[in-house]
Amino acid sequence: MYIFPVFSFAFIVKNDDNTGSHASLKWLVARPLKWPLLFIMKTFVYIDSFNLYYGCLKNTPYKWLNVKTLVERLLSSQHSISAIKYFTARVSSKPEQPDLPKQQALYFRALKTIPNLNIFEGHFLMNVSRLPIIPNNKVNTWKDFIRSQKLERAFVLKVEEKGSDVNLASQLLMDAFKNRYDCAVILSNDSDLFTPMEMVKKEFKKKIGLITPNKHPSRHLMKVANFVKPIRSKALLKASQFPETLEDKRGTISKPEEW
Repeated sequence: MYIFPVFSFAFIVKNDDNTGSHASLKWLVARPLKWPLLFIMKTFVYIDSFNLYYGCLKNTPYKWLNVKTLVERLLSSQHSISAIKYFTARVSSKPEQPDLPKQQALYFRALKTIPNLNIFEGHFLMNVSRLPIIPNNKVNTWKDFIRSQKLERAFVLKVEEKGSDVNLASQLLMDAFKNRYDCAVILSNDSDLFTPMEMVKKEFKKKIGLITPNKHPSRHLMKVANFVKPIRSKALLKASQFPETLEDKRGTISKPEEW
């Protein structure tokens, strides 16, 4: 979508002897104002919720996040956000956190009050794996440690989120193929998204934006992005919160007390 510059009109008035008295209108000149033609980009936003959570929300009081407000604060007015696609999976309760599913369900209800936002769900996969043990005092130098030591191993319950990256990549490519956006903005730090992002940019000639929730953004993803917007400050997260209570068709939605 283009916004054309506004024209200013200058009246040039002369009389027959050029003295300025008894002036009559002779002609009208239209001059464009001096600012560049602005291209408003139809923008779709793709949010990797687990990268967002572990990148900048865990152990903060800012989990009640309005993702649309966050993205609008990061992007310029050149972007018209037409759709937000939020990729996640349902959590299970834990002995120390029995209310996790209830808290997540409340947050999903809050997200659904945002116009043009859709939630896409993957799933969790649990496996028992036998993994090496790294002593606490070797965590920061673990690469050197494992080269020089025969490591003890322990059985660990490993929980992995599955499906979100595939769902995000599929939606990103399908929307580009159907020419639904001018610019795709991806909120993630998952380097597995490099190939679909590159395809969207090279094959479909779309702009690619990257919002990075981590302190150490993926250099791989930064290479393919047309622009990068880091989430740098807690102040930004604080300013992008939902109200304490919201309303939907089912009634009142209240921020979980633990959040």
